[in-house]
Amino acid sequence: MSVTAVVPFRPVNPKSRLSHVLSKDERECFAEAMLSDIVTALRGAGCSPFILSTVPLHCSYAEVQVSDQELNPALNALLGTMKGPLLIIMADLPLVDPDVIRRILSTTADVALGPGRGGGTNAIFVKDCSRFHVDYYGASFLKHKKIAEGSGLSCEIIDSFRLHTDVDEEEDLVELLIHGTGRAAGFLRSCGLELLIEKGRVNVRRLPQRSGSGCGDR
Repeated sequence: MSVTAVVPFRPVNPKSRLSHVLSKDERECFAEAMLSDIVTALRGAGCSPFILSTVPLHCSYAEVQVSDQELNPALNALLGTMKGPLLIIMADLPLVDPDVIRRILSTTADVALGPGRGGGTNAIFVKDCSRFHVDYYGASFLKHKKIAEGSGLSCEIIDSFRLHTDVDEEEDLVELLIHGTGRAAGFLRSCGLELLIEKGRVNVRRLPQRSGSGCGDR
C-alpha cells in the first residue's frame, strides 16, 4: 500500500537567509525546484505525496492542501485525521533520493526520525498517527524522540547524509552544487552560482550578469 507523504511548503518569500545570494523571485523559484526534487524522490519510492502549503499553489505534480495554521497545529490536525502510516518530510532536502525514502519506510520501529543539522527534524515516519504529535522548532529532534518514548513507541534514527542536508545557509549550497543532480542544483547553476575553492575551503560565488532560468510549472 502506498504511504502518504506530506511536505510542508511556504511558497512566498522562502529561505530569507539566502537573500544575499538570490533575489526574492529566485528564492521562490529555488524553493519550488527543491520541492519538485522531493516529490520526484517520494514518487520514486512509491509514496503518495501531497503538499501542505501556506497559500494556494498551482502544482501539476502533486496534490495541494492549504492551511493558514502554523506548522505544528497544521500537522497535528492532519495527524488527527490519518488512519494509516504517514511520512512527514521537509521541502528543503534536494539531495534526498528514493533509496533514502525506502530506508525510512522499511523501519521495523513504530517511528523513524531523520535528524537535521542543529537539532532539527527533517523527516518523521509514524505508523500509528493517533499515538504521535509533532513539536517543531528549537531542538525538535530531541523533542520528537521524547514524544515517541513517552507514548511507548519504539524509535529508529535514520543516519543519512542526503536526509541530513537541508538548505538554509549559503554554505549549504556547496553540498547541493557538489552532489545535486536534480532541478534545484540545475537552477543554481542557471543563476551563475559555482563552487569557489580558496585556501582549501569550498564556498560558492555568483558569476556576474546571470539570472535564473525561470520556475517552470508551479
